[in-house]
Amino acid sequence: MPTQEKVTSEVNSTISAQATVASSEADALLSKAPAIKSPGMNYICLAAALGGLLFGFDTAVISGTISFVKTQYVLNATSEGWFVSCGLLGCIIGVIACSFLSDRIGRKKILIWSGIMFLLSSLGCAFAPNFDLLVLARLIGGIGVGMASVVSPMYIAEFAPAATRGKMIACYQLAITVGILLAYFSNMLILSVSKIPQTDAFLKYFLQAELWRPMFLVMGIPSAAFAAMLLSVPESPRWLFSVNRKEEAAGILKTVKGNDTASQELTVMSETAAKHTGEQRSLADPSLRLPLLIGIVLAVLQQFCGINAIIYYGPRIFQSAGIAGGDALTFQVIIGVINVLFTFVAINNADKYGRKFLLLSGLTGIIASLVVCGALFFTNSNNSYVLLGSILTFIACFALSLGPITWIMINEIFPTEVRGRAVSLCTLILWLAVWVVGQFFPWLVETAGPAVTFWTFAFCSGLNMLFSWKVVRETKNKSLEEMENLFVAPH
Repeated sequence: MPTQEKVTSEVNSTISAQATVASSEADALLSKAPAIKSPGMNYICLAAALGGLLFGFDTAVISGTISFVKTQYVLNATSEGWFVSCGLLGCIIGVIACSFLSDRIGRKKILIWSGIMFLLSSLGCAFAPNFDLLVLARLIGGIGVGMASVVSPMYIAEFAPAATRGKMIACYQLAITVGILLAYFSNMLILSVSKIPQTDAFLKYFLQAELWRPMFLVMGIPSAAFAAMLLSVPESPRWLFSVNRKEEAAGILKTVKGNDTASQELTVMSETAAKHTGEQRSLADPSLRLPLLIGIVLAVLQQFCGINAIIYYGPRIFQSAGIAGGDALTFQVIIGVINVLFTFVAINNADKYGRKFLLLSGLTGIIASLVVCGALFFTNSNNSYVLLGSILTFIACFALSLGPITWIMINEIFPTEVRGRAVSLCTLILWLAVWVVGQFFPWLVETAGPAVTFWTFAFCSGLNMLFSWKVVRETKNKSLEEMENLFVAPH
């Protein structure tokens, strides 16, 4: 029987030999790497993050158009619901499409297609001659949202250095919040312009008679910018490496990150690839159970804290507490501003203090604020300032924790060869959770009352806190390849 020391020595020798081979392969790839033109890292991540801005804009712009479209087309409750929810159906279609395509045709092509979808949706909604084509245009925009929600953060994760990956993926969440805020301000600006007397027949029609059309058309500006910026960015080097286009991957890494960093990353990629030579892992592989569990649970519980319910139904919540309608809309804008500002906290601290610390800290504030909101409604308190303070605390804590950290972790815990499918699955489940909350929140408020509704969200957040404490593992400063040792069980 071999001694433990001998076995350990043999294992170490094997690891050392594999590392030497991987390093030699990396040097050979760099020496043969073609010269590839590419913008810098910041430009690449900014271009991808614009997908988040369009995601947020498309999601929020609908709030300013519903009443006008309902009046013009005399919509009943079913038609109005279909107008609002068709975008969500498109999201689900886009996510499912990504699960089949992103690992086959690459990240960049999917991003470009999502930009085209956004642009087509903007133009289609603005110039739709009837309600059916308006719905079709909204559906196309939803497909773009679904694609971007999967691939934009994944593309950033595959490019970003380990030391700043959290910050760069959090910029995607920041872009979502900025997009939401821009949609609110854009709708308000167009509404103000509509009050200016017009003499031109087209402007009367477009800016007054049917002013919901320019609300949709504005999205065409960032959509065109998104598609144009993507033309100059390279494909994800990790995806290229995974489909055996290794020299091209080496050329991109060499251009964007320099020889030394490119060599280190290629060495790690080669080592990881050597471990799985000849393997074709599926999502049903037992080794992926832990990362899938973490990704799915974080995705579901991100929505079950009630964030979308509070953002979309904010005015109704404030009005139910006795706050005047005009003030309620003002508070909604304040919520949007706080959402943006506190996302910067996550950007500055995700790589400093770690994902798990931000999750637990944010969830503590989320639970406390939800409990206080429930207590205010339970006691019929009319203290609008305490309610506003509690909801703003909730938004701030979400923006520095669950909002960005969920997207960060979903996009960094899976192996490259299954990342597209795994992220698509987690994102699909997240969108289904969005649908569940949207469908059942009004019913829950009406049936059980706002107090029980807030406490239900607090309970779900408590489950999230327990799960994050016991199951989630810290990922800061680890390369995507090192995640396999942290999350993926050995065969």
